[in-house]
Amino acid sequence: MDKHFIIETLKKQLAEYKPEIEQANIGKVLKIGDGIASVSGLSEVMASEMLEFVTPNESVYGVALNLEENQVGAVILGDFKAIKEGGLVKSTGKVLSVPVGKELLGRVVNPLGQPLDNKGPISFRKAELYPVERKAPGVIVREPVTTPLHTGIKAIDSVIPIGRGQRELIIGDRQIGKTALVIDTIINQLQDTGRKAPVCIYVAIGQKQSKIARIVEELKSRGAMERTIVVLASAADAAPIWYIAPYAGCAMGEYFMDKGEDALVIYDDLSKHAWAYRQISLLLRRPPGREAYPGDIFYLHSRLLERAAKLNKANGGGSLTALPLIETQLSDISAYIPTNVISITDGQIYLDPELFYQGTRPALNVGLSVSRVGSSAQTKAMKKVASRLRLELAQHRELQSFVQFASELDEATRKRIERGQRLTEILKQPPYAPIPFEKQVCLIYAGVNGYLDSLPLEKISEFESQFFQYLEDRKGDMLSKIRETGDLTEEIEKDLKSAIEFQIHAINAGN
Repeated sequence: MDKHFIIETLKKQLAEYKPEIEQANIGKVLKIGDGIASVSGLSEVMASEMLEFVTPNESVYGVALNLEENQVGAVILGDFKAIKEGGLVKSTGKVLSVPVGKELLGRVVNPLGQPLDNKGPISFRKAELYPVERKAPGVIVREPVTTPLHTGIKAIDSVIPIGRGQRELIIGDRQIGKTALVIDTIINQLQDTGRKAPVCIYVAIGQKQSKIARIVEELKSRGAMERTIVVLASAADAAPIWYIAPYAGCAMGEYFMDKGEDALVIYDDLSKHAWAYRQISLLLRRPPGREAYPGDIFYLHSRLLERAAKLNKANGGGSLTALPLIETQLSDISAYIPTNVISITDGQIYLDPELFYQGTRPALNVGLSVSRVGSSAQTKAMKKVASRLRLELAQHRELQSFVQFASELDEATRKRIERGQRLTEILKQPPYAPIPFEKQVCLIYAGVNGYLDSLPLEKISEFESQFFQYLEDRKGDMLSKIRETGDLTEEIEKDLKSAIEFQIHAINAGN
């Protein structure tokens, strides 16, 4: 190559060279292990700021949690094995944020918004980022919870109603149907009445990937996945990923709330979230407290669940409903984490192992379950039938505890017990079979008004299936009126009575 040409090329490059100054806050890794890094030299770093760990291949990100005098304690959100002691760390100047938007609907992502479902990358048209830690809406921008969120589960919609913007805890031992309840709720949103169906975000914390794969397939088969985002921090992931998962899911839900829409976020479950935070805190050398949890364990969940809200019209009128799950050990709801979350939420749905093994499924213990929003989040039609249902079930429960010691019963007591048995029977429901609220109203009306008293107990489920089929085939207009008006008028009531009597006659004639 010509020597003159090389010299001219070098001169041209030198003439065009413009020095660029990049200012960066750079530190050094002092210690690394178990997904935790101690970093020195980052004097201007913020709490919850994203840190970039420079590695030979690609950068690994972490989050600054401990801000100490001479060093920073950070958790690693990725493969920490590539990070070495003495390696460089850059502060990014940004708090940890996740991508949000409608593009996430129908996808399975990790808490950082990266896809896990082999459907290719998610193309965000408008790259919108929400911080995972965000201040909860204040009192002034909220309004009372009045719009029902129908779960499709008879026992919940009638006795423990949930409203849009509420925080309702689902608590119980493992393997007694907590996840089945929330999956039913997601499926039921497609057939919900009134407002547009809410967007559902299911956050799986420490769950097996095989279990989540089954849930996703179930949602796909019911057509519910199109309005659902699954955020997965699997059992194989590190504790920092478990830790940020519910906050990331909440941020994705807040996007829809800010747009004036309704969103439902499910945290399955917060017990594992607390375990992950305990592990991180102990590795960061934070002082342990009761059950080795750190002192701010209450704040961990309160700052998450307080973000659920019903915004007033001036602020868009959107809502974010939270359904946290907590796993108890041997039905001990007085343990540390369960009592913490019970005190934060607007009520709890308690699943009782004894009822579950007796065959009452869903195994709701109506005595220990409560909704602090109450009937204000129910339609008029459900209020009319549910108030009597609560009373009947309470009397049945009270009488049953005395009956076991009595040898003979008077007629009135026997009738009350039999009525209670039939009401308990109609509240039973198989998993993944949510029932629209208008059908629930019709069935509970038949129960509380004594129409089922003449039927044998073993015929109740047969009556229910045939009655629902009859209503669909012959009384579609009546169901539509209940669904649209949300009320039981005298005309509808008269029509409903004739339908119940016809079906009971048909069952008795079949005997």
